[in-house]
Amino acid sequence: MIYLTLFLSFFKIGIFSFGGGLAMLPLIFQTVKQFGYMSPEEFSNLVALSQVTPGPVAVNAATYIGYDFAGLTGAICATLGVALPSFLLIITVMKFLDKFNENKGIEAAFTGIRPATVGLIAAAAVFVGESSLIDKSVDLLAGIQLIPSLVFIATIILAAKFKMSPVKIIMVMAVVGIIFCR
Repeated sequence: MIYLTLFLSFFKIGIFSFGGGLAMLPLIFQTVKQFGYMSPEEFSNLVALSQVTPGPVAVNAATYIGYDFAGLTGAICATLGVALPSFLLIITVMKFLDKFNENKGIEAAFTGIRPATVGLIAAAAVFVGESSLIDKSVDLLAGIQLIPSLVFIATIILAAKFKMSPVKIIMVMAVVGIIFCR
């Protein structure tokens, strides 16, 4: 039963999420929260792990969650669930590509989907930021964690101003974490 639940849960995520893995994170979190799969802190770690491992974030997250709760078969079920809708959609779109190119309704739908996707990515950033930067066991100002907050700010500066490679940033910040966050 857990295999079917994992497959259907991630299939639903795959169908109703647009914009890639980061945009899928709020729906993935709602799903794992609904089933009591993991705490917000564990989910935050999952997001970080999904970011630094090769492959799409949503597939990595589904695989991890599926494996964590039902072993290899669970990982396969969750991964197939999240990937199958996109695969089927791409096959369908490719079949009717010429008709979609000039359809005003499709064009208008994507005009609405694009900013919604940005909003979902921002929501995921807020969620991960809360669980990574703020200790909720104390009041807000006292709960802001200094080193993770400085890593956050430094990452924005390195990426936006200095155009540093995300891989280099992750490696540098991992070293910073090892040195200062023990």
